[in-house]
Amino acid sequence: MAHIGFIGLGVMGFPMAGHLAKAGHTVTVYNRTMAKVQQWLETPGHAHCAGATTPAAAAEEADIVITCVGADADVEEVVLSGSGAFAGMQPGSLLIDHTTASATLARRLHAEGRKRRIGVLDAPVSGGEKGAQDGTLSIMVGGDEIHFIKCKAVLETYAASLTLIGPSGAGQLAKMVNQICIAGVIEGLAEGLSFGRKAGLNMEAVLNAISHGAAGSWQMENRARTMLKGEFDFGFAVDWMRKDLKMCLEEATHLGHTLPMAALVDQFYAEIQAQGGKRWDTSSLISRFDMKAKKKR
Repeated sequence: MAHIGFIGLGVMGFPMAGHLAKAGHTVTVYNRTMAKVQQWLETPGHAHCAGATTPAAAAEEADIVITCVGADADVEEVVLSGSGAFAGMQPGSLLIDHTTASATLARRLHAEGRKRRIGVLDAPVSGGEKGAQDGTLSIMVGGDEIHFIKCKAVLETYAASLTLIGPSGAGQLAKMVNQICIAGVIEGLAEGLSFGRKAGLNMEAVLNAISHGAAGSWQMENRARTMLKGEFDFGFAVDWMRKDLKMCLEEATHLGHTLPMAALVDQFYAEIQAQGGKRWDTSSLISRFDMKAKKKR
């Protein structure tokens, strides 16, 4: 069993840290909202764990420190600041960042960790809130194989799929591939569903007919019916998707590459934000068709 510092108890981090505690690891948690720390500590199965008032304090005795926050600036604050995790970590320990952040920041953390003799892995996750709750996340890892091997059993506590992609930054780049693909799948599903509904089809029958063929996908299986009902409260928010797509587009520009579909879907999400859907989940792309229909009337 490891002593783990876990920083960030949001929608994803709260259940992920919980899986570690229930597996028997000693977990010291930190969150900028201390009420969330208290809530986590009062959850059954967490009695042997502790809370901390700074990231550095959460990291002081940890073999492994795990961060799961919002964006690059948040990672910089909880890792690199004077009260950040690096300030408390000991040589020979390991930092794992589950935040979906930039590859540039991942490489910066890796380089800074090397100076301090601290291992660093960028390890963004996919699977959403449900995957975090069920312990079935897909984790894409960038960094040194020796560090990946060291933490593999810990990460498997909440992962169904765990893959070392390549060197530092490769995990974040793989997550960008993931987000680009998701954007295309959801837009295709939104267009298909709205088309079928406009044509007056029995959409339950349509979904039964096509979901097990070439058109089938996780999004169709898990979101198609809620999309048709206009229910968009299933975790990963439009605001966060736009943050991720912005990183994808910036990285593509850096590589001299183009992402025409991702750029288009990013603008579609901007329309949803403008209509008040910032916290709707990403399947809300279908709502654009309802908005356009209302404008025509």
